[in-house]
Order: sequence, then structure tokens, then C-alpha cells
Amino acid sequence: MTMYAVYLKRSAEKELEGLPSKVHEKIVEVLLSLRENPFPRNAKKLHGREGYRIRVGSYRVLYLVDDKRNRIEIVAVGDRKDVYR
Repeated sequence: MTMYAVYLKRSAEKELEGLPSKVHEKIVEVLLSLRENPFPRNAKKLHGREGYRIRVGSYRVLYLVDDKRNRIEIVAVGDRKDVYR
């Protein structure tokens, strides 16, 4: 089984840093689990743009998967009402 490398865009890193610590921990857990399985059951393909999203409570993590390089790029992390903008 191939492991993926998870990278955060600088903007996503800042968004993650600004979250409450409990939410931060939960999201980091989810990000680490993406290394082994970039398409977990609760991941949904985005409509109208490239990528996928995962729900973590009322927060969303948007990410892109590069199968050729075994990379996952975290594009955005935020509350569901703001993250798609």
C-alpha cells in the first residue's frame, strides 16, 4: 500500500492554526489518516471545481489528490459557511 505525502498550502496552514484546539486536533487526525487512504468513505468530490472535501463536525477540509506523485495538497480548512468561497 502506497503512502501519500500530505502538504498544506500556506493559507490552509493559517486557517488551521486559527481554529480552537479541540477542532485543530481532530482535523490533524483526519489529515494524517489521508496519508493511507486519500478517499475515505466520507470524502465527497467537489462540484464545479477540482478536488475533494471531508467533513469534520461543522468544518470542511478541501484537498487535491495527485496520484502520480502520491501527494495530497490541503487547499482550505474552515467552517462550512466560509470554506467554499
